[in-house]
Amino acid sequence: MTASTDTSGGGAVKQGAQGSAGTGDVRVPAQVRGVGLERDVPGAAGSAGAAGSAVRGEHTHSEVPIPCPREGGGERGARAVVQRASVRGQILDALRTALVTGELRPGEVYSGPALGERFGVSATPVREAMQQLALEGAVEVVPNRGFRVVERGASELAELAEVRALIEVPVMLRLARTVSAERWAELRPLAEASVRAASSGCRATYAESDRVFHRALLSLSGNRQLVQIAEDLHRRAQWPLVGAAALSRGRAELVADAAEHLALLDALIAQDLDVVRALVGEHFAGA
Repeated sequence: MTASTDTSGGGAVKQGAQGSAGTGDVRVPAQVRGVGLERDVPGAAGSAGAAGSAVRGEHTHSEVPIPCPREGGGERGARAVVQRASVRGQILDALRTALVTGELRPGEVYSGPALGERFGVSATPVREAMQQLALEGAVEVVPNRGFRVVERGASELAELAEVRALIEVPVMLRLARTVSAERWAELRPLAEASVRAASSGCRATYAESDRVFHRALLSLSGNRQLVQIAEDLHRRAQWPLVGAAALSRGRAELVADAAEHLALLDALIAQDLDVVRALVGEHFAGA
């Protein structure tokens, strides 16, 4: 996976509670506002209608259409499927960042129209991104209201660590026996990048760098299905827990976690299987 643009730096836009919407305070990264879509400024009646739709939840028919680009200044430009996918992808990245940083709080319900208003886009790409997060288990659909961020406890995190170890430890031990030291050395820049990301203290920045490193490791197996399943488990393990534990990992813990990447590479190069097994298990447990 190539690292996506970090949307966690800088400020966030905050929306107050919206009557019966049940959304609570909605905070999303400010950088995603205006993600390539131009919106007409609505009149007073339009604004009132949009606000009412956001309050009521997911039932709205006032979504802003995505403009159709023209090729070479001509009239042949059809609806830009690629552009639509790009907008949805940016929204999905931003929502994932908001989950990791705790901007989207466990147990809170967020509506598509309300989040769309904060992003500066229509509700449609937000809903599409939320549906993907629902498939990943990050949120659950609340009929006529929106999406609730799933609440996770320490027991679920431990279960994820166990499953990741069952899948990845045997693969890493096999790779340690078969992959050359030169190939492992090629991954050192990614490990060092994760250390720099951890030093920033930004959980979202480190989470992305961490996934990039682990994906590169497992990609050496040549098993794309394995990489995809492992990345899904990895992403789930990075979502915050409920309560005070949600934002408990500080800069020092992130740096210590990243340092294990360098130690793992050293063990893989040395083909020290006992250290590889121990490091992978401990790394998952502390994720």
